[in-house]
Amino acid sequence: MKQAIMIGAGNIGRGFIGALLEKSGWHVTFADVAENLISAINQRKSYTVHIQDRKCAQWTVENISGISSAGPELVEAIAGDCQLITTAVGLRILPIVAKPIAAGIQARKAAGNTQLLNVVACENAVRGTSQLRDAVYSHLNEEELAYAKEYVGFADCAVDRIVPKASFENPLDVAVEQYTEWDVEKAGWKGERPDIQGLGWVDNLDAYLERKLFTLNSGHAICAYLGSLKGHRTIVESIADPAIGDVVYQAMRESGEGLIRKFSFDPDTHHAYIDRIFARFQNPFLEDETQRVAREPIRKLAPSDRLMKPLVTADSYGLPVDHLIFGGAAALHFNCSEDTQSVELMQKISSAGVEKALETYTGLTPDTPLFGRILDVYRALALARQ
Repeated sequence: MKQAIMIGAGNIGRGFIGALLEKSGWHVTFADVAENLISAINQRKSYTVHIQDRKCAQWTVENISGISSAGPELVEAIAGDCQLITTAVGLRILPIVAKPIAAGIQARKAAGNTQLLNVVACENAVRGTSQLRDAVYSHLNEEELAYAKEYVGFADCAVDRIVPKASFENPLDVAVEQYTEWDVEKAGWKGERPDIQGLGWVDNLDAYLERKLFTLNSGHAICAYLGSLKGHRTIVESIADPAIGDVVYQAMRESGEGLIRKFSFDPDTHHAYIDRIFARFQNPFLEDETQRVAREPIRKLAPSDRLMKPLVTADSYGLPVDHLIFGGAAALHFNCSEDTQSVELMQKISSAGVEKALETYTGLTPDTPLFGRILDVYRALALARQ
């Protein structure tokens, strides 16, 4: 039986990646530092994944076991007949798990193990696997590095699934939304590519990373900033407001046209993707608060992030951006005393003016048409609040 190690037994590890692997015929060994979690996995030997969406469902995950990721068990498991390592631990923890992965690779080499092993970091980060690979390589000598490059694949991926807040009698049970996306780049994989439910193999991961940024991240942010302005507490409330819902949907369509031009996406396929993402915002089980989603407006206003990059890309092709404009304009209004970036943004606007803030944080200059258009909408939103 195919053997996978899922480093990180949290909600994403159990409800998303680990569940899809088990559903596809793999034995999944969960590795985690939480001893109570690993103990529960070995005692109960199963858990239920609850789909909480507009249509609900559930299935049982049974072919599992658990080990500590803090001791020798993880190295021993990697050194054995493991064929796949996945992670869901957070970008900050990757350098920590790199050490036992490297030790496992060293043990495989010492044992003369030439079975191919692949590693996929399933993190909410850009090319997290490449970052993990570099950290693993730093622990290997020249001969071990040559072995790893021949027998160990490191495939970057993009992942997308939201975990609603929920509690169950079995502490291992987990709730997830219906939607799932797991795109793995072919180039980094070693050997035959397995058929795993919910996993798509892609040639150019950058296109899919930008698709998520331009669609999910952009639409989510615009909805949050407009919803916050109107006093809506959650994304579900905001998207149900016709004035907001229409702007968000049309903005996603506008950014989509830019993506279609840039990456030659099939228009019908991409429009269907937009519709699926828009439907996710309406999931009543996702208690996403507008204030949480809107946090860190300075980061989200940056030229390479979810508000400006879709806007500038679509505009560069001469496409309409009448609704995308609302993202940057509404973000400039986000006032939250508990968010340090919001505080900085408000202080900048108060001391230097909104024009200087727009130029400083977005990279746009006053001589560009987009600069003036954002300011026009910013002022219109201010008038609407009075």
